[in-house]
Amino acid sequence: MSLRIVVCVKYVPDATGDRHFAEDLTVDRDDVDGLLSELDEYAVEQALQIADEADSEDAAEITVLTVGPEDAKDALRKALSMGAHKAVHVEDEDLHGTDALGTSLVLAKAVEHVGYDLVICGMASTDGGMGVLPALLAERLGVPQVSLLSEVSVDGTTVTGRRDGDAASEQLEASLPAVVSVTDQSGEARYPSFKGIMAAKKKPVESLDLSDLGIEADEVGLDGAWTKVDSATERPARTAGTIVKDEGEGGKQLAEFLAGQKFI
Repeated sequence: MSLRIVVCVKYVPDATGDRHFAEDLTVDRDDVDGLLSELDEYAVEQALQIADEADSEDAAEITVLTVGPEDAKDALRKALSMGAHKAVHVEDEDLHGTDALGTSLVLAKAVEHVGYDLVICGMASTDGGMGVLPALLAERLGVPQVSLLSEVSVDGTTVTGRRDGDAASEQLEASLPAVVSVTDQSGEARYPSFKGIMAAKKKPVESLDLSDLGIEADEVGLDGAWTKVDSATERPARTAGTIVKDEGEGGKQLAEFLAGQKFI
């Protein structure tokens, strides 16, 4: 039986775009281009490497999973073009405003629907940046989690990995099924080839909604959220800054400026 790997990915607003909040203080995703979260590309790459190291070509099956609007399919297509085998898209109007806790519920139900041995996540999303979803997902699934890995591999029914800290590195392992998250130090994600892009168009993408997963609308969305944004203020425009002209005492002026800003 092949190793069933599910990679959770997110469709996020482009960080280089002009991002802002909508009237309900959720992220306005309509006025900015979206893409597959860069941190999730590392998760897809690690799944592909595990599949590449398997004994045979069909020894591992990779499913990419996302929760989001119609455009979120673009994130799935990117992952499929990298080499994933199939995709699952959870889309429902009642999901608007869902927080991390609600998202973990939806993902857990979807992962159980798909069937899994190993779930791989990025270390955080590039829009929310909370970094708690892998732990929440593992708790809901009732399986062990090994987080923030710089290196990950699977041997039989065990997943192992290395977590790098400021002072030391840890070698960790867990029995499958399990949830792991990987950092941006786990290895550069591969670039989709033309062949991969064309092949992705023929790969299956299953669409699900809340009713398919047995989730009530009041468990998710803004009404079911445990966390909400109460207020937001637009960031002030960047000022011109202070220009120091060196007319013999430039160093002194620079030192006084840095001291005034408490940089020294």
